[in-house]
Amino acid sequence: MFGYLLKRLIQMTLVLWVVSVIVFLMMSFTGDPVFMVVPIDATDAEIAQARRLLGLDQSLLVQYGKFLTSLVQGDFGNSYVFRQPAMTLILERMPATVEMVLVAMALAIVVAIPLGVYAGANPNSRISRVIMAGSLLGISLPGFWVGMVLIYLFAVHWGVFPSSGRGDTAELFGLRISLLTWDGWHHIMLPAITLSLGTMAILLRMTRAGMMEVGRQDFMKFARAKGATRRDVLYKHGLKNALIPVVTIFGLQLGDLIAFATITETIFSWPGMGKLLIDSIYRADRPVIVVYLMLVALIFVVINFIVDIVYTLIDPRITLK
Repeated sequence: MFGYLLKRLIQMTLVLWVVSVIVFLMMSFTGDPVFMVVPIDATDAEIAQARRLLGLDQSLLVQYGKFLTSLVQGDFGNSYVFRQPAMTLILERMPATVEMVLVAMALAIVVAIPLGVYAGANPNSRISRVIMAGSLLGISLPGFWVGMVLIYLFAVHWGVFPSSGRGDTAELFGLRISLLTWDGWHHIMLPAITLSLGTMAILLRMTRAGMMEVGRQDFMKFARAKGATRRDVLYKHGLKNALIPVVTIFGLQLGDLIAFATITETIFSWPGMGKLLIDSIYRADRPVIVVYLMLVALIFVVINFIVDIVYTLIDPRITLK
């Protein structure tokens, strides 16, 4: 086990290093940040001085060395727009994004798993065909269109849910959490539903495929022959053995939703990391973009590691080497 952990730690470090190189090169060739920190009427001497202060007058290799050193120390610099540490800005917005993603994933699991089990156990039934048609629709519809339709129906036409904002929050361990208030839940439902539909459809189809494959195995026939109830056969025997690919997709989707909730956050004016990223891209706020990209890379490698651990809990036959 120790050997596996050491190997994964080295792999994660290498992945983050490669990402740091890509992020640095991408930032180096996407505009000059000097003009974000100097006045509009700055003289050539002032521009040259700002370039020296930012270290942009040195070679790319030297710049990357300083960039990597700062990353290791957790120093990403100050935002050009907000004049605050870029990491602080991201961490302030992270709870809003994470809670929206968690609610979206919870909705996806609660709906997708039971429907996927039913569709896999009854592949030729009319209800199963309706479920699969709905899942195909969920995959096909673009998130921005779904969000606008939900806003029109539930916020404008019926007035059931608000169309934007995060609502009231309550403090927990120094973090502002909207899930601790009724108004927060009221505001989070539409963006969470919008964000969950694609993941819901993917998990549903994966669960159905896994159940159909497992249903043909001998141990399922043996469980039925023993007289186990249909529910026990499907959920205790079938679902547990069909969960490996579902867990894989779940992990990837979780990271994907955290990283790319930008469209949903923009549509609903949700004050999360994604909206901050969009605003920073428009304003060429390089430090904030760097923090976001590196944090997303870290989230992905950590989630993949956790998924590997979960495999062993689901199926003891899997060993980590």
